[in-house]
Amino acid sequence: MIRKTTLGLIICFTIGLCHAQTKIDPKTIADKMHWFEDAKLGIFIHAGIYSVNGIDESWSFHNKKISYADYMKQLKGFTLSKYDPATWADLIKESGARYAVITTKHHDGVAMYDTKQSDLNIVKKTPANRDMVKPFFDELRKRDIKCGVYFSLIDWSNKFYPGFLKDSSRYEVQNDYDRWSTFRMFFQGQITEIANTLKPDLWWFDGDWEHSAEEWEAEKVRHIILSRNKSAIINGRLQGYGDYTTPEQNFPVTRPPFNWWELCMTINDNWGFQPQDQNWKTPYEIITIFVDAVANGGNLLLDIGPKEDGTIPDQEVNVLKELGAWNKKNGEAIFGAKAGLPAGHFYGASTMSKDSTTLYLFVPAKTVGTLMIKGLDNKIEDITVVGNGAKLTPKVVGKISWSKVPGLVYIDLPENVQDKYMTVLKVKLDKPVKLYRGEGGL
Repeated sequence: MIRKTTLGLIICFTIGLCHAQTKIDPKTIADKMHWFEDAKLGIFIHAGIYSVNGIDESWSFHNKKISYADYMKQLKGFTLSKYDPATWADLIKESGARYAVITTKHHDGVAMYDTKQSDLNIVKKTPANRDMVKPFFDELRKRDIKCGVYFSLIDWSNKFYPGFLKDSSRYEVQNDYDRWSTFRMFFQGQITEIANTLKPDLWWFDGDWEHSAEEWEAEKVRHIILSRNKSAIINGRLQGYGDYTTPEQNFPVTRPPFNWWELCMTINDNWGFQPQDQNWKTPYEIITIFVDAVANGGNLLLDIGPKEDGTIPDQEVNVLKELGAWNKKNGEAIFGAKAGLPAGHFYGASTMSKDSTTLYLFVPAKTVGTLMIKGLDNKIEDITVVGNGAKLTPKVVGKISWSKVPGLVYIDLPENVQDKYMTVLKVKLDKPVKLYRGEGGL
């Protein structure tokens, strides 16, 4: 994943995100984006040789925490001895996720699939001696889960790539364009073989900040992908030629200014497996983050980092199972729903049905007191607690007969009907939601 070391680079990256979709007209891709818009939840998988020593994926040698030679020694310890792609797919299905994205190649250049473009892959260079990606995709597709590939445009191991360590590079592109063209043929060759053999539904690019769209030939890369699968979705890290944006780790305060977006986030503080990192997010924290993303019209791409033997840490398994149980109970408020009420109408997250006749209000567990909805210019026909069917009775106050301003809706939520993580209230309306957005008074 992307890590910036200076404020200037962070600012540049932020600006880049703001313009990540400027070259793609949303109207031309709306049809293919339907499944992504409804998916809500994806599982990100950072699998790589960095899990052998439990160190930063690629960045550890780039930032000189470890020598490149010592980093690559991890190839000898990557075994996948307990890897069972069916078990992974079952867990992802249980979580409620509709898509998964797995690393095919990180910035270290080690391919996790059987690439024919280079010998630097886990089939030829590790004891695993097997392709990790294809059997996983086969299992996902059996379960009707969309398949996504993470692909780093950067390749710090390739001798034809200019970048290497944070304070040095092999050459400048403008001074050795033939060398750069050789690298472009290489990485585009890998993209072509992935498109032909794995047929991804989604491409999750990374590393585009090191070069311009022209240098990457980003438009050509998009053409390579779409000429083989016109429905493939591409994330926004392709220098303006992506379909959606993906803010990383930190939840945006306001919805990103894109038609489609996705928050990518770890369950602890790191993408790959690092045993010393025990700062695990709780199921409650993950559920609240997930709900916030959906309430703002986005998706959550939740990361797990398998160990070198192919097993998934127990803490991550627990989070996915708990999230899945909550989704099974409350899924009608999530999957297929759309963004909810604008800020100020309800002090919490909300979604609504696609026909806008049903509101879903999300209430953290053990909430004490009365809930309130402001500016709802509808008659409430029914309020129930999703998952147990308990009926609640609203009380409307402050409605003046001669005023167009709606009253305040108060709802008492008894403790005995609350979910252990996040309670969902289903508010059925007499017609599509109508909101009063005025200043009140005469």
